[in-house]
Amino acid sequence: MTLHEGDLRAPDNARFAIIASRWNPRITDTLVAGARKTFAEHGVTEQAVDVIRVPGAWEIPAAAARLAAAGSHSAIVALGCVIRGDTRHYEHVADNCAQGLMRVSLDFRVPVANGVLAVDEPEDAEARAGGSHGNKGEECALVAIEMASLMGKLP
Repeated sequence: MTLHEGDLRAPDNARFAIIASRWNPRITDTLVAGARKTFAEHGVTEQAVDVIRVPGAWEIPAAAARLAAAGSHSAIVALGCVIRGDTRHYEHVADNCAQGLMRVSLDFRVPVANGVLAVDEPEDAEARAGGSHGNKGEECALVAIEMASLMGKLP
């Protein structure tokens, strides 16, 4: 049996992208800070991380596709926050953003860590942006590093 597994050492010359929504900035700024901190703690230099800000979660997949098509990033971290409101808009944005990110990952064979929070209440987002449930930005940066490592090991 052959076991292929990534680790938390970024491949040499790996570049990473963080694409983050500007909507709900108190949450998204905390997610971005967590991701940047985690990349730095794992030896990824500041120059090897590109941060791209987009208006909202809806726009994240388009930016991810553009970066993935360029082929210069080993993995992409998508960060945003969609909070349920009184209309179905929440479901459209959250579901289609997730589907778009998966499509980018599969179409371009670039790992995309989905840290776009889809929550019912602002308190739920705060819990996942440095609160009682950790920081999803940090988690996604770890996923990006591990997947970049794994992709370099797969046939």
